[in-house]
Amino acid sequence: MTSTEDVEANLSTTERCVGMAAEDGAKLVLVPECFAYLGPEQGKLELAESLPEGGPILARMQALARDRGVDLVLGGFWERSDDPKKVKNACVHLDATGAVRAVYRKIHLFDVDLPDGTKLMESDTVEPGSEPVVTDAPFGTLGLSVCYDLRFPELYRRLVDAGAIALAIPAAFTLTTGKDHWHVLLRARAIEAQSYVLAAAQTGHHFGRRFSYGHALIADPWGTVLAEHGEGEGAVVARIDPEVVTRVRRGLPSLKHRVLR
Repeated sequence: MTSTEDVEANLSTTERCVGMAAEDGAKLVLVPECFAYLGPEQGKLELAESLPEGGPILARMQALARDRGVDLVLGGFWERSDDPKKVKNACVHLDATGAVRAVYRKIHLFDVDLPDGTKLMESDTVEPGSEPVVTDAPFGTLGLSVCYDLRFPELYRRLVDAGAIALAIPAAFTLTTGKDHWHVLLRARAIEAQSYVLAAAQTGHHFGRRFSYGHALIADPWGTVLAEHGEGEGAVVARIDPEVVTRVRRGLPSLKHRVLR
């Protein structure tokens, strides 16, 4: 999806895309980072909601989960902070009843000055989290993360040690970094964690100089891309099979061969 500063349009798009996935048989659906709002910084401060009680945005997503009968992973939910000048970038797992099952706060914040002129200082308006989080998904244990976390493999090792067989990586990867790094990093995380990777993605032009790469995808524990949606609005679905994880980890037991921890 392509989120902008138009919250109503963003939530309508979210509902439409989740509906596509549900109609294709999905039992768990991820939506990208910044799904409700991707615009000038002040906007996210104004619409942030407390968790787990939430507000109108969370309530609408809870109703969506119930109506479609799916678990939802909301990437980049703007959560209210005790600091009025900051929010938390939260990855929220809702079960099919709409209940909040887990909340992960993004640990690694995107402070960069890219060659194409894109300058982003996430830490100016976002309070970082500190704890890895796993949750019980319909297929087994799911590790939660957000976007820039993808560049820090030690987080995913922690998630695997906590039982994860799949890794949620909802993102708004910039066009500049995405075209060179997105596929490489996602497949690397899948291979080294011997886990499925579920990567929902923003795509296209949001505002100003902010463009996202797109290419939402699902990769298996061997690093094979099972499904991918290039650019534009849409959804892809793939089957998560815990037996595949068991078979890969048994056949190539690199997780057991770790020496440095």
